Amino acid sequence: MTAWLHADGQDVILSLHIQPGAKKTEVVGLHGDALKIRLAAPPVDGKANAALIAFVAVKVGASRTAVELVSGKTSRTKRVRIAAATPEDVRAALES
Repeated sequence: MTAWLHADGQDVILSLHIQPGAKKTEVVGLHGDALKIRLAAPPVDGKANAALIAFVAVKVGASRTAVELVSGKTSRTKRVRIAAATPEDVRAALES
């Protein structure tokens, strides 16, 4: 198991480092023990958080309602829960 991905029952918890206001939205690689994601959305009025949820949902093939921001609403360090997902599938989707 990787440091940025944790199984929590039938859910998966991601430890993420977010860089809002980037040129494009993409998974970059590791930032310490977190997976770094650049977001094109600005960190204003929750736009970056909404873009993060949408990006993760599309990337792992889950519905937006299955992806939830658990912590870090106003921080670059965030924890995201993906409901009813396997760690192997999530890791493969985000690392591709």
